Amino acid sequence: MNGTIDLNADLGEGFGRWHLTDDDALLASVTSANVACGFHAGDPVTMRRVCAGAAEHGVRVGAQVSYRDLAGFGRRAMDVPADELAAEVAYQIGALDLFARAAGTRVAYVKPHGALYHRTAHDPEQAAAVVAGVRLAGTPLPLLGPPGSALHAAAEAAELPVVVEAFADRGYRADGTLVPRGEPGAVLTGTDEVLARSVGLARDGRVTAVDGTEVRVRARSLCLHGDTPGAVELARRVREELVAAGVTVGAFA
Repeated sequence: MNGTIDLNADLGEGFGRWHLTDDDALLASVTSANVACGFHAGDPVTMRRVCAGAAEHGVRVGAQVSYRDLAGFGRRAMDVPADELAAEVAYQIGALDLFARAAGTRVAYVKPHGALYHRTAHDPEQAAAVVAGVRLAGTPLPLLGPPGSALHAAAEAAELPVVVEAFADRGYRADGTLVPRGEPGAVLTGTDEVLARSVGLARDGRVTAVDGTEVRVRARSLCLHGDTPGAVELARRVREELVAAGVTVGAFA
């Protein structure tokens, strides 16, 4: 049983006049903010604003690094040379850290986004490139990602900390991987289902897969998607439900 769980959400996913997430409201419930660094979403003004809000709420700032894919929101499969990807990861971390430090905080961890997240779960070369980018940025930051991933293997080989995360609002397959978006059961939409999933993961380290199999997932951080309908209210309810179940909600970084 876990005594403490982190709640993370993707924030800063806007660009110019377009805003996808209610960052200010979500910062009242989460303990870690995965902030878009400009490659799949985000711009300097948005990054600065979210970092300032995170510092005000005592929320840890994480760099949500991505393939350079604004048009596809970072969700399109791409083949990027390892040296290029490492440089782009370091660039994104550095850009966000500037605004984090200006707000009186710092970048405390790194989490890949979208297609890069899924690619680094099973591709050792791309995973190693992300880790190389983190090291190039100059600080041994923890890598947030799925258990048993190539990303975590590469990070451990480079002596970087790893943090296992699970998803409160995504479907799981029997092998412990996420159901791909677009397939039945990929995204949970019912509030009661998400609440039960959150407590089960945080307190018991278990989740029920789409085929009914019980899967063991020992996670230190629980992800809530900030772009789903009703995300703000759902995040508040999840935190309340966890506390009621005897789980301490606190940042890992």
